[in-house]
Parts: sequence; structure tokens; C-alpha cells
Amino acid sequence: MDIIARTKFVRISPRKTRLVADLIRGKAVEDAVTILSYTHRKAARVLQKTLHAALANAKEKKSVDIDSLTIAEIRIDGGPVLKRFMPRAMGRATKIRHRTAHIFMKLSES
Repeated sequence: MDIIARTKFVRISPRKTRLVADLIRGKAVEDAVTILSYTHRKAARVLQKTLHAALANAKEKKSVDIDSLTIAEIRIDGGPVLKRFMPRAMGRATKIRHRTAHIFMKLSES
């Protein structure tokens, strides 16, 4: 049985989040929690919250053994981009793009 958790509109770049997601892809849940707790990046905290949400969803389904769960799929998609302008020299302006991410995590029993 698959357990799904989603976190949407996170104010962090998908590219930076994918770097941390690659560390835990395919790992057991216990190992993933340990890796994320010792990773010093903003994306690690966001992924840890998503993982805890998935574990809470698994606890609601009484038929799932939580100790045997692994991260079957983790996908980081781009969300909407907040566009701003920053004034520069000689009357010019440059674009500032604040990217957002959508996180999709699926756990399955191994």
C-alpha cells in the first residue's frame, strides 16, 4: 500500500531541493530521518516535514507497518515564480525570480 504526502508552494528553488531529495531517494524511512536531521540546508527541513506528514498518514492507515516503509518516489516540481525587479545603475532594472517548489513523496512497504 502506498502512502502519499504533498507540500506545495514552498519558497525554495526546486534545483536546491532536488540536491537534498537525491540523498534520501530509495532509503528506509529511519535512515532518511537521520540523514535529513544532519543535513544543514533549508530544503532538508522542508523535506523532513513532508516525511513526517507522510508518516502521520501511514499511522492513520492501521494496516501499514511503519518500520518497513521506504521512500518509493520523491519528486520535486517547480511551482509558480514570483517576479520582481531590482533597480540597477544608469536607470536599468534586472529581473529577480523567486522560485517555488512542489514536493511529492510516496512511501511503500518493502
